[in-house]
Amino acid sequence: MMPEEQLTSLSRHKIAILIDGDNAQANLLPKMLVEAGKYGQVTVRRIYGDWTTSNMNSWKDVLNFHAVQPVQQFRYTIGKNATDSAMIIDAMDLLHTGVVDGFCLVSSDSDYTRLATRIRESGVFVMGLGAKKTPKPFVNACDVFVYTENLVPDQKSTHSRPPRKPVHKPKDVTAKSPSVEVEPEPEPEQDQEPEAMALIRQAYEMAVQEDGWARLDHMGNALYQLDPGFDPRTYGHRQLSRLIASYKEFFQMRTQEIDGSTLFYVKLKE
Repeated sequence: MMPEEQLTSLSRHKIAILIDGDNAQANLLPKMLVEAGKYGQVTVRRIYGDWTTSNMNSWKDVLNFHAVQPVQQFRYTIGKNATDSAMIIDAMDLLHTGVVDGFCLVSSDSDYTRLATRIRESGVFVMGLGAKKTPKPFVNACDVFVYTENLVPDQKSTHSRPPRKPVHKPKDVTAKSPSVEVEPEPEPEQDQEPEAMALIRQAYEMAVQEDGWARLDHMGNALYQLDPGFDPRTYGHRQLSRLIASYKEFFQMRTQEIDGSTLFYVKLKE
């Protein structure tokens, strides 16, 4: 989620969403369109795959409803993803014709890293949508990258921490009893907050002014420069302001009204 200032500037932009059907989930298509729609009007909607195979059947019902154009790409070799070449060619055609102002590439495949880099080098906005297994080079090649796990909040709690194993305790252990090994409780998974805190501190240092205060929207820009895959939802918050507010022991926040708009400011505590 980009800062409000950037969202306003992109609200009238035209976005092309290009989906690698072999590397995306059909049930998430509505949420993908909503996510891409945050950065502009989604005018071009295409999905690539070999529609003669059974694994593409899950897409057929949702495509007509959401007016997404399926593009046929036969697999010339068994086990080889052929959709990437067709998707890359179409993306370059759209880039050079100038009919869109930004791209949303939906895939978890690192093969699109060079494509994202090329689009960004042209000064055109490019976002990625993929699973958390997406290689980091592809994530960093985008201006913004959204993990599909963050589009399904109901599943987050079930994946955030492994289930505890039952601990078997002996009923009666005396000095004469043979030693009984008790399985220790698994240590809870380390919280993700330290990672978020480190990124927020770096963003604060990049955006801080001489008076020690940093505008929240400027920190948001800095966060996406540091990590295009940064998303407050990864850490359980829908907005960056709420994520920072949860670190009350480290940061203080204030607001300022300017021309009818509310600006948030952040300051690192001593």
